[in-house]
Amino acid sequence: MSMNNKAFQPVDPLRSTSAPEVDERRLIRQAKRGDERAFRMLMEKYRRRVYAVAYGMVRDREEALDISQEVFIKVYRYLGTFQGSSSFYTWLYRVTVNLSIDHIRRRARRDNLEFDDAIRRREPDDQEALVAPTFLDSNPLQAAGRKELSEQIQQALDTLSEAHRAVLVLREIEGLSYSEIARTLKIHKGTVMSRLHHARRNLQAALREYLRERGDQETLLRKKTTSPGRNQAGAARARE
Repeated sequence: MSMNNKAFQPVDPLRSTSAPEVDERRLIRQAKRGDERAFRMLMEKYRRRVYAVAYGMVRDREEALDISQEVFIKVYRYLGTFQGSSSFYTWLYRVTVNLSIDHIRRRARRDNLEFDDAIRRREPDDQEALVAPTFLDSNPLQAAGRKELSEQIQQALDTLSEAHRAVLVLREIEGLSYSEIARTLKIHKGTVMSRLHHARRNLQAALREYLRERGDQETLLRKKTTSPGRNQAGAARARE
């Protein structure tokens, strides 16, 4: 199936639309024959889910948008090779996960090159600033809000390996079954369960210190609100 600019126009995966429910197999057959409208209906059906998987993998909005576009361009080009031995969304998720992993690896190589370049440009006196801990400026008594917790979860996800992150995203974000994840990633069901177990355990370990500190902060605040002086003053007012 040939590719042309008119056939494939970028679709914003965050834009809300209400694509009509149609027979997916019929759409795939029509798209294979070059029906541009049929392919766009497939895009409308899956674009938000593709974006969700990509974002869960790379943790960056702009990069996830780029991956979403790459996914549908690749699917359009190779739709003729889709034999239907697995479901379409399984094939689509596999393409999404693989492209996301490629982006993660390219980002890691790019970051390493930029880091090495920054090291070479720095004067010796600047080395201490490079490794200075960022938590020195934080206030340990400040209560953690929802935004902070979200940022901590994203950082914790970044500590997971590509394989662990993939199964966690497909299970927790997309709600796929163990069997569906196994077919998507082409691994055994037992491997899915093992990776998911380790992914959850590693995620909890990455968050444990933050949650402990947050618990200590809440305990301290509760003690302040129930201090003896305040209780005595309240009792005196009650007697009056």
